[in-house]
Amino acid sequence: MRREPLPDDIEAMRRWFKSLEDCVNAVDFAAGRPLFAKDMIAFGTFSDFVAERDAVEREQWRNVWPTIRRFHWRLADVKGIVSADRLSGTGMAVWDSDGFHPDGTRFDRRGRATVAFARHQIGAPWVAVHTHMSLFRGTPAVSHGRFSGAD
Repeated sequence: MRREPLPDDIEAMRRWFKSLEDCVNAVDFAAGRPLFAKDMIAFGTFSDFVAERDAVEREQWRNVWPTIRRFHWRLADVKGIVSADRLSGTGMAVWDSDGFHPDGTRFDRRGRATVAFARHQIGAPWVAVHTHMSLFRGTPAVSHGRFSGAD
């Protein structure tokens, strides 16, 4: 049965999405790691199933984060479902970013994510145990920008 999250729980999800946004924009892989469980499983643009955070970083994050700019979640629109014990939940959000064609021209790179969260106690930060990120239909699958966090 679907359970409407308490305001504290949805706010914690928003903080998680904002933390990930900051890491993506800074192209800071090290800062992003604690947001994800070591044994996470993901789907994404570049791979079907990817198990383990290190593999997700290598096969997903490093193929995307340095190629986009101005990544941001629509935080006010984050949706969530939380278990009755409040130790697991699912957050859903839409993002906007700039992608780049091979010739350097920008395009709107929009998409959505579903993130399965877990935590050991109520009030602790959420940690992602599964992510599914997908681009909106018609969005080019690859961005060709090359940026670092200092750009």
